[in-house]
Amino acid sequence: MSYVPAAPMMLAQEGFGTGPPNVARVYNALLGGKDNYEADRRAAQEVRRHRPHVVAGARANRRFLARVVRYLAAECGVRQFIDLGTGLPCPDNTHEVAQQVAADCRVVYVDNDPVVLTHARALLTCTPPGSCDYIEADVRDTATIVAEAARALDLAQPVAVLALAVLHFLPDGDDPAAIVARLAEALAPGSFMALSHLTADFALEQVAAAATAYNTQASVAVTPRTHAQVSGLFGGLPLVAPGVVPVTQWRPVVAGLPHRMTADVYAGVARIGQGRR
Repeated sequence: MSYVPAAPMMLAQEGFGTGPPNVARVYNALLGGKDNYEADRRAAQEVRRHRPHVVAGARANRRFLARVVRYLAAECGVRQFIDLGTGLPCPDNTHEVAQQVAADCRVVYVDNDPVVLTHARALLTCTPPGSCDYIEADVRDTATIVAEAARALDLAQPVAVLALAVLHFLPDGDDPAAIVARLAEALAPGSFMALSHLTADFALEQVAAAATAYNTQASVAVTPRTHAQVSGLFGGLPLVAPGVVPVTQWRPVVAGLPHRMTADVYAGVARIGQGRR
């Protein structure tokens, strides 16, 4: 799991860790980080009890972030990125990977957790010719995201939007496919949309139990979706090969390795307009 914008908690609660488990901090705990509290660690432990593979899934999702950003920057020439649901900083953040390919890449991080953004502003820094900017916004507020991103990016040029392990924190009633569509409509031809999403397709009972265990503790519920449902989030946008696949099988560094179903995550990338393969 990764972080998704959710209703911000009071800073006092975040500072003392007295509130319910926080998505960003639970993810941090799953990755073995230290930016979490006892409530977050308990939630992570309970999820692992039902589905130990969740740790492999979190790590696989981070590796996918690095692969997809490198692919978009190196092979597609993208120099602008919007990262939805920044989460707490980890190794190989979006701007670090992109700027290893091209130093002039510009990245806008989006989150609505004030504590996450405080960490981001302090730790996610870069030097010219590249840039990093930060937007405090809910992922559902696409108008604000687009308007604020336009201050740092040239939206007349291609942009890659990353919604990695984000949309599974939105219920069907929030219509996550419509959110993707609104963002796509605001971007120039040659842009890209990258998604990763929790699924129960590989272990229905275990993932359902883990999701229930998480949802009973956290303030933001998780919704696993099937392959067809995850594919539908792209709304018919043309998919980059190999399409929507298990996250470990999206353009792996070593091709041909079997998917051992150790990561309950699907991943895919779509082109907006006339992108390049």
